[in-house]
Amino acid sequence: MENILRIQFAGRLRRNRFWPAYIVMCVISFVLGLLVGLAGDSSIAPVLAALVSLAGLYLTLVGLGLAARRLHDTGRSGWWLLIGLVPYIGTIILIVFFCLDSKPGSNQWGPNPKELA
Repeated sequence: MENILRIQFAGRLRRNRFWPAYIVMCVISFVLGLLVGLAGDSSIAPVLAALVSLAGLYLTLVGLGLAARRLHDTGRSGWWLLIGLVPYIGTIILIVFFCLDSKPGSNQWGPNPKELA
């Protein structure tokens, strides 16, 4: 089993691997934000905030990789992520794309992981 929370943009990713990884990332982000909030004005707050910022950057890159590979699985380029910059509509379109089934057969991003399983 591959490590799903690593930065990787190449290949394809099935829905049953994308959604759990996305949920884990959301939980990690929430917990890190909670830690910074609980630190308040203590002397450790700046150090903790810096560490959480680095973790946030890492999680952002992992999330972009997950999303790009999920789009690859639906037969779309990772550049489709830019549509998320369009307020509201872009996010809805991306969620629809993430929920779509895999394109059958191989495509330019590799073989269908559903057929390999």
